[in-house]
Amino acid sequence: MRGSGRGPDKWGEIHEEWGACSNGTLQSPIDLLHERVEVVHNLGKIKKRYKAANATLKNRGHDITLQWGIGTAGFIRINRTEYALDQCHWHSPSEHTINGKRFALELHMVHRNLEQNKTAVIGVLYKIGGPNSFHTELEKDIQNISDTDMETHKEIHKGMVDPRHIKTAGGKYYRYLGSLTTPPCTEGVIWTINRRMRTVSEKQMMLLRTAVHDNFEENARPLQPLNRRDIFFSGPKHRQTHV
Repeated sequence: MRGSGRGPDKWGEIHEEWGACSNGTLQSPIDLLHERVEVVHNLGKIKKRYKAANATLKNRGHDITLQWGIGTAGFIRINRTEYALDQCHWHSPSEHTINGKRFALELHMVHRNLEQNKTAVIGVLYKIGGPNSFHTELEKDIQNISDTDMETHKEIHKGMVDPRHIKTAGGKYYRYLGSLTTPPCTEGVIWTINRRMRTVSEKQMMLLRTAVHDNFEENARPLQPLNRRDIFFSGPKHRQTHV
């Protein structure tokens, strides 16, 4: 992506409908700096109703995506609005940072409310450690759709995949209003970033990196200006913890 003339800094120039990537004021990702965060005790746990459903694993060239049929794998509820799970995909290293620190991997669970044309994304951050069980389920198929030779994008019908195996955390999370982190960079996305860090092995992280066109290059969009946006933290206490 970077250095190709089609990287994140050029997205807004490539297509007119991608203009928000350059001109938007609510862009993602951002740094979740503790000094900017407002603790809110009544945001509550996200209501999740996930279930196993048929999924397809795709190599989109810039990332690996696990695609369910919208609504078949369940939904989340935020402020009385339901968002059906659509897909999840990975960025390495992480796109969001906490106090300026970037992590090994970030998973995005993308949810959509088609009637209201709204999107909500749950982000899970990973540091290097023990293997992640959900990633272990997908390793062989990710290897099979590896695209390091720049061939046509590939996909595998994975069968039943349970999104509950991703193990999104409970009541401690960051919340802010942002955008998609890939073109067309649509704004108005409700972001929920889990505070609890998960682990992934270095082998699993490198597999996700090398499976896409960028090979060893990063597929994370650079941090975007906050532009005085509110960042909320849901949890009983918010400590200046080191991560």
